[in-house]
Amino acid sequence: MLTEISPKLPMRDKAITREFYFRLGFKPLGQEDYEGYLMLHRDQVEIHFFEFKELSPTENYGMVYIRTNAIETLYQSFIDNNVAIHPNGPLAVKPWGQKEFSILDPDNNLLTFGQGA
Repeated sequence: MLTEISPKLPMRDKAITREFYFRLGFKPLGQEDYEGYLMLHRDQVEIHFFEFKELSPTENYGMVYIRTNAIETLYQSFIDNNVAIHPNGPLAVKPWGQKEFSILDPDNNLLTFGQGA
């Protein structure tokens, strides 16, 4: 499904971030549990998170574009798991020729998932 990416994004609360990304199908990367740091993966995608307790979600502009080869299946799995789709980001073919949708995580990091149309 997903291909590859390894961004580092800010998080305010490790437990909340972990629970949210588990709902997206991500799992822990490795056995270590580092204080203030979280590493998760799904398929070939890794996302790392660093603790930033003072982060104001309204001032966070973290964004990641994740390519997939099964966007309809991924989109439906998020709907089935009650993951809120961004109001401006429902599944659609964009003018630049990509089929995309977007979600926000608890810290306002924007995740856009895309596949060639």
